[in-house]
Amino acid sequence: MHDGTSLTVGRVRRVLDERIRPAIHSASVPLQVEVNELPGEPISPSAGLTLDFSPAAVPSMWGPAWSTTWFRLSGRVPAEWAGRRVEALIDLGFSDHMPGFQCEALAYRPDGTPIKSINPRNQWIAIADAAAGDEAVVFYLEAAANPLILDFPSFAPTQEGDIRTSSREPLYRLRRLDLAVFETEVYELSLDLEVLFELQAELPETSPRRMRILQAMDDALDVLDLQHVAATASGARAVLAPALATPAEASAHRISAVGHAHIDSAWLWPLRETIRKVARTTSSMTTLIEEQPEFRYGMSSAQQYAWLKEHRPEVWERVKAAVADGRFLPLGGMWVESDTVMPSGESLVRQFSYGQRFFEREFGIRSKGVWLPDSFGYSPALPQLMRRAGFEWFFTQKISWNQQNVFPHHSFLWEGIDGSRVFTHFPSMDTYNSQLSGEELAKASRQFKENRVSSRSIAPVGYGDGGGGTTREMTGKAKRLQNLEGSPRVEWEHPDDFFEAARAEISNPAVWVGELYLELHRGTLTSQHATKALHRWSEHALVEAELWAATDAVRTGAAYPKAEFDRLWETVLLHEFHDILPGTSIAWVHREAVEVLSGVLSDAQDLADAARRSLAGEGERELRFVPTSVGGGRALGAAFVEAPAPASVLLSGENGGWRLENELVSVLVSAEGLIVSAIDKASGREAVAEGRAANLFQLHQDFPNMWDAWDIDKYYRNSVDDLTAVDSISASVVDDLASVTVTRSFSESTIEQTITLAPGQRTVALRCDIDWHETEKLLKLAFPLDIQATHTEAETQFGYQSRATHTNTSWEAAKFETSMHRFVLVREQDFGVALVNDSIYGYDTSREVSDDAVSTTVRLSLLRAPRFPDPDTDHGHHQIEIGFVVGADAAIATAEGIALNSPATLVRGAREVESLVTVTGEGIVVSGVKLADDGSGDVIVRLYEALGRRAVGSIAADFEHREIREVSLIEDALDDGRVGGELRLRPFEVRTLRVVR
Repeated sequence: MHDGTSLTVGRVRRVLDERIRPAIHSASVPLQVEVNELPGEPISPSAGLTLDFSPAAVPSMWGPAWSTTWFRLSGRVPAEWAGRRVEALIDLGFSDHMPGFQCEALAYRPDGTPIKSINPRNQWIAIADAAAGDEAVVFYLEAAANPLILDFPSFAPTQEGDIRTSSREPLYRLRRLDLAVFETEVYELSLDLEVLFELQAELPETSPRRMRILQAMDDALDVLDLQHVAATASGARAVLAPALATPAEASAHRISAVGHAHIDSAWLWPLRETIRKVARTTSSMTTLIEEQPEFRYGMSSAQQYAWLKEHRPEVWERVKAAVADGRFLPLGGMWVESDTVMPSGESLVRQFSYGQRFFEREFGIRSKGVWLPDSFGYSPALPQLMRRAGFEWFFTQKISWNQQNVFPHHSFLWEGIDGSRVFTHFPSMDTYNSQLSGEELAKASRQFKENRVSSRSIAPVGYGDGGGGTTREMTGKAKRLQNLEGSPRVEWEHPDDFFEAARAEISNPAVWVGELYLELHRGTLTSQHATKALHRWSEHALVEAELWAATDAVRTGAAYPKAEFDRLWETVLLHEFHDILPGTSIAWVHREAVEVLSGVLSDAQDLADAARRSLAGEGERELRFVPTSVGGGRALGAAFVEAPAPASVLLSGENGGWRLENELVSVLVSAEGLIVSAIDKASGREAVAEGRAANLFQLHQDFPNMWDAWDIDKYYRNSVDDLTAVDSISASVVDDLASVTVTRSFSESTIEQTITLAPGQRTVALRCDIDWHETEKLLKLAFPLDIQATHTEAETQFGYQSRATHTNTSWEAAKFETSMHRFVLVREQDFGVALVNDSIYGYDTSREVSDDAVSTTVRLSLLRAPRFPDPDTDHGHHQIEIGFVVGADAAIATAEGIALNSPATLVRGAREVESLVTVTGEGIVVSGVKLADDGSGDVIVRLYEALGRRAVGSIAADFEHREIREVSLIEDALDDGRVGGELRLRPFEVRTLRVVR
């Protein structure tokens, strides 16, 4: 028999595209169109429905960037359509790609009831399943003219990313606003053919199953009259039916499908538009739930549910009802789908506590797992935090984007820095926007790493990023794929059920230890420094404000401002979303983030200041409020300031530069403002590599292949400018501080840096004031160190992570830009150097050999200047504080990092303030003190072991209390949680204690 495969494939493709799909809607009549283009920001639906409307034509232009246009559409169903399914077809001028990234709309009935969304992949509205002849039709569209930022060519700089700079010219042309007859059998035939057509493409070329499918499709098209598709569709379907009825093999891979939209809380649109995206998508999904009895839709992010409740109560009620029916699934247990690399430990705890409490309060449920498909790498602290917050599983997908190394597992145990493990799954189809295509399904089965021991994977199904969600075409395909020969079996299923079944299948899962490093998007550690800095400062300010407010409440009976803390924390948590904190959103988002986070910082500082003044009372004695406790001592309270000891700091000229010296370190600053020597006096060790200079600013060209704000590609290192030219340099001793001030200018930018050494300190303070106006550049600050280190130790949440300084393997070579929090430490057995900071996260490490001596260079990433999606990224003034800690170990690095980020505060008052709790034990750090979320007045103390070793210590509470009990991270009671005064912690263990009043 001659091979006619290519002929059949071409025939089916053309008939589907040119005859069958166009025939899904047959007869049509135009709707009457009226419009009202709003001059400013969106208005409520109730206000939109009462606008005055003016006639409009089709075609006509509408919608300047970021504007809203309300449409009133009206018409009559022709009498001859009686009994037929009638739909409205809406084409607002869509591009044929990127659903969720361009114009979209939400349809309303005249009474304000939301119907569903309209977008490029969902252009229909059901009018009637069986229309009455001459039936009047009226509905409204709230249409958003969102500009297509990520267009072709992609990553081109654009001013459309901010309403202040975007064009006022209309972007979209109305194409079609009609009533039309929906031909059900033609629609079903299109799905029959699509499923079989996609399936045969993935089968072995000459397999019997593929050949039978090809023949069935040929036979079906033989009976289809292309000029009378609707009349002959049923006959064609009958021919295809046997091919769709043959069951799947017993060993077929199983796909647990869950409807999904992955609505980014901000990205190429502002926060205010996300509120509407959530309403549009959830309206469509609740409608689909009503129409498809097996369909289940999952949505994460308590914030998005909260937006619905506040801004779209009519949609919220539909969502609540669907949640109660078990069909709309709150997932993830977090406030937003957060970045997990840069937020502090306390922030991640609050992501879980605020998320879970919202779901419990509003729906009476809690999430069993963390659903985080699209964040840019995952901290090794997460397994412990997830487990201690009560989660059983973790889901993500992003690691499939790795540039270099293919991750070796799909279902496995992920082990964190403390040894905690959580069962984890990556979907083997490598997407969180599945359309249930044959290619995706075959890939899921073929790539699944655990095929020897497991039979199932997850498919998040629907258009996402900009929302949209699952379509009726996807649910139609799912029905055909439930049990189909040659294909994985597809079933709509709650992720909880998937994880329970998957864990039961795998008796001895593989284990991945340490961070889940994404070999991509490394620039997210640096882009949009102002957003990152204000976020870091707000985190620390809120934790300190909680401490003093809790102390004030217990000591004086003052009211604890919990509602205000909730408001501020929820704002911070929202801005930890994985396209805000990483700096990858449009200019509008970051302009607002800087404004909002500045307000959070100010409000948190005001709360702390009010509590400190209340505690100190009226007086003139100077008190030192210490907000941190590292290993014990007098902390978390306030003591009168004693007369200072005689200062011991020297400044002298040497070799054209200056030597700064105290009792611990001696530092030589050259005439170029570089640190050419830094000696630890106790050991005599030199910190700076011989013949090199530290504190060296370096400028690189930074133009990645794509994903500008996201990526740093390794070839950036191939060229570098050392910024050694000096505009001015001077030295002085003021208030017992020895300082050298250096000013540099380069290109369009300037740096003023003050190098300071204080008495009794081993940390050289480097304050950088940078006026940055570069384009596609990366600014680094280099420290070549006379240390032969095999690893760096970089702080992460509640501990630190070790990373190799060498590149023995491709996995290590891929980590050419990595993350830290407040410090990175480089050390030999008996000597180390730490770099601490107040607002940066990225660094790189390299090893150099000179005369057989190995040195280690650490470079901090300060600023970038990508042009997409914000063409003016980081332009403006920045303050960055860095500490060069000479003679450091993990304890010193931890203490110095904490001190820089949470300094003591001087207040005038009348009385000292005793700490509510005293914690002792080397390496035990108090992370936070607050009042309990349940309003009981109990005091919550969170602490952790910071040095990576076992710790023994104690805790005592200095106020009347009944007992101290251990609770979960989100303050749930634990079985046998009673704690005596003794503390025993494993390496990097986090404990949350409730002091019951």
